[in-house]
Amino acid sequence: MKTFKTSLICIFVCVFGSYAQSIQDIIDQVDINTLDLTVREFSGEISTVVDGNTVTIINRQQANNDIAADYLVQKFEQLDNITIIDQPFNANGRNIIATQVGKTNPNDIYIICAHYDTVADYCADDNATGTTAVLEAARILSTQCLDNTIVYALWDEEEIGLRGSQFYADQAFSNGDNILGVLNLDMIGYDGDAPGQPGDNEFDIDYLNLANSSGMKDDIISVLNSYSFDLSVIEVNPGTAASDHASFWFVGNFPNDAYSAVLLGESWETNDETPFYHSSGDRKSTLDMPYFFELTKLVTAYMATVGGLVNVDNGITQTVTTLTADQASASYQWLNCNTDLPISGATSQSYIPSVSGNYAVEITSGNCVELSDCIQFNTLGLDDFLASEVKVFPNPVKTNLSVEITNNIESIALDLYDVSGRLVKQKTNASEIISLNMKSLPQGVYFLKVSSSEKTGTYKIVKE
Repeated sequence: MKTFKTSLICIFVCVFGSYAQSIQDIIDQVDINTLDLTVREFSGEISTVVDGNTVTIINRQQANNDIAADYLVQKFEQLDNITIIDQPFNANGRNIIATQVGKTNPNDIYIICAHYDTVADYCADDNATGTTAVLEAARILSTQCLDNTIVYALWDEEEIGLRGSQFYADQAFSNGDNILGVLNLDMIGYDGDAPGQPGDNEFDIDYLNLANSSGMKDDIISVLNSYSFDLSVIEVNPGTAASDHASFWFVGNFPNDAYSAVLLGESWETNDETPFYHSSGDRKSTLDMPYFFELTKLVTAYMATVGGLVNVDNGITQTVTTLTADQASASYQWLNCNTDLPISGATSQSYIPSVSGNYAVEITSGNCVELSDCIQFNTLGLDDFLASEVKVFPNPVKTNLSVEITNNIESIALDLYDVSGRLVKQKTNASEIISLNMKSLPQGVYFLKVSSSEKTGTYKIVKE
């Protein structure tokens, strides 16, 4: 299923899209607001919508976590270019596996993984953080062409003996899967320094001298040193076997059949792990979100590197009259995001919309097909509202969103779009303050277009 994202209007010349031609572009797409919302939803701090029902995922213990697993399936279903396997392995256990097949070397497999089960309520650090980082890496990388295959794996029943990952590793070994590396994320959100303040920001990489695990560790550190991260690495050898990476170390005839695998997490080696370990005190409020953000950027950059990011630019440049795909020498198909349908005859690098709307372009270059973000295009060429002229509050919003107009305008039109570019609410009003009821809408990100006869503006809204 394709997911579109609406971008803000630009009157002169702007560049939009998830144009990841480089690892730095990938890093820049990691979104701390998305991480924050997902951790709060998955640890039960706020309710969410799963299969159309409003639920609160307070507990994810292995005999009580089907809703959590359904949430993960739903998250992956929103992405493009992946195949999802809901993998039961005993009466209660369910691994949720999403696979993005490589374009050049489909049999060369890299895994990024985390366990999602718990031993108590909430458990934000252990392991909503690792789970959220895997989802964020999948959200970003699934929009890109990669040479090699990436598996985004979320394990069940880690807390009672690594059962989910052992089942998968044993199957992979029996099938002869060519797994070149397993990056396991377990507890990556706690740092003893005051959240957001300068500190050591240390994290551990646990490894053994098995297969190429040491080489994996070196490659992660190479990525760390090649870009700007506020992190400091602690190398741990021999590393702990008390998490899911160990299932890949001890597969088959140990040590001859071991897969390359490492654990990345907060620094137990320096006694800087959460004091709320394995308790219901492990809440989102105890996390250092900037630290978690940095680690998620690092692991996403590493997976883009070993995945073999293909250099295709899926960005769009917008002028007053025209949308132009930034990638040259390719094939193009422009789409209407509101209908999710291709536009007949719109197959050139540039497209001139005849009506206002949301547009995207599908780019084919060699064996790589990438889809741009949706661009909200206004054919009227109106001026933007000044920041002082429109106030939108509260944001995030739970029930009623207010829009206050500070100058004398006869009439205002509000158009609310979801991230797929679908129009979900409309309202026209002549009042200075307009209220838009969002109570019935699912949690997530929306875009509000505010228009008058002379000006327009688009605002990102977070619905809690």
